[in-house]
Amino acid sequence: MNTCSLERMTDKIKTFSQFGDAGHGGITRYTLSPEDIMARKEFVKRMEAIGAVIEVDDVANMYATLPGTDPDAKRIVMGSHTDSVKNGGNYDGILGVLSAMEVLETVAAEGIEHKHPLTAMIWTNEEGSLYPPAMMVSGIVCWDWLPEAIKGKFKYDDMMVSKSVLDGEDTFGAALDRSGYKGDKKFRLNPDTYKSMFEIHIEQGPILEDAGKDVGVVDCVLGMFNYRFRFYGQTVHAGTFPMPKRQDALFAASQTICHLHQEIDKLGYPELVYTTGEIVCHPNVHTCVPDYVDFCIDVRHEDPKVLDQVLAIVKGCAEKEWAGCRCEVEKMWNRDTVYWDKTLFSYVKEAAEETGVSHMVLHSGAGHDAQFAAYMLPSTMIFVQSKDGLSHCEPEYSTPEHCTSGATVLLNAVLKADKE
Repeated sequence: MNTCSLERMTDKIKTFSQFGDAGHGGITRYTLSPEDIMARKEFVKRMEAIGAVIEVDDVANMYATLPGTDPDAKRIVMGSHTDSVKNGGNYDGILGVLSAMEVLETVAAEGIEHKHPLTAMIWTNEEGSLYPPAMMVSGIVCWDWLPEAIKGKFKYDDMMVSKSVLDGEDTFGAALDRSGYKGDKKFRLNPDTYKSMFEIHIEQGPILEDAGKDVGVVDCVLGMFNYRFRFYGQTVHAGTFPMPKRQDALFAASQTICHLHQEIDKLGYPELVYTTGEIVCHPNVHTCVPDYVDFCIDVRHEDPKVLDQVLAIVKGCAEKEWAGCRCEVEKMWNRDTVYWDKTLFSYVKEAAEETGVSHMVLHSGAGHDAQFAAYMLPSTMIFVQSKDGLSHCEPEYSTPEHCTSGATVLLNAVLKADKE
């Protein structure tokens, strides 16, 4: 079995954490920002140093490829994204890039023979934290293969005019034009040139740590749906209008959220997760009773039958009046569970077993670029333990040892795919 270098991995983590350093242990590195450009330049410098050939496609995805012994063989690609959320951590996304780099560096340093070209990849704008939506560019690249229910969110022309959440004027297309990384469409990831894809990522949850395991062998990305609730009441003065006569939309929304928690929890599915993470209140004035409130609910589980049970509870809320307020429920979007390629999954599991890395099988509750790539070509994922399960925040942390173990599993799984 081949082993990746703890020293090299530690150095990469330290170096890339400087690009967008927010001053509190984490980073803010928006896609195609000056900080992201710095990370991309470092990627190019290190990959060219080992003899990799750099290509950039028309939406700034970057590909660094070590040729194999068979010039006609399809490439095996590994990668993730370099962009972060605001005040995010040093591991989410970028670990997948660093691990892919480490695999190529190990292959080059140790002269490991391989038939297929091996590619380390940077996906552009996975987070969508500056230019929404999330997984924007993998949605663009994989658009022809995506299910119809998903395609509508990722039309190329719409994505080019996605506006910055900071100023509401700058667009993704403009950022792409000025970045210096708008390459050629012919270099896009595609099933004619590429054989399979691997993505390694921090877990972003506490399951591996709680189980005392270093690495997760991921079998799927959970199916999910997102619905919006809207409540219509009446604004009146907070100090003069009697309580029994009020139509308080915020109180109605709070009753509904409590109802959802009670009824969904009664279903008794421990792996089912659901979240209300966004609420809008109008007029949002302390002396006014709210006349309009809306919130979203995000629900995730592997089994579509379980999701259907939750959906019945969600839709049922529209049939009731809450605190004298009318309730509307509207579907925003949904996605089916995406299962990883069984052969690639087996390679990851075998690699973990043979290298002696402690591991377990688990699901991904979060979306990733590989999720869209899986509609185009065989794909799979590997998770690395996250300290306290934290992610999308500055305390996010995975030890260099865990990161190197994950890269070692990735290396050996890729070499298994190379021999296929």
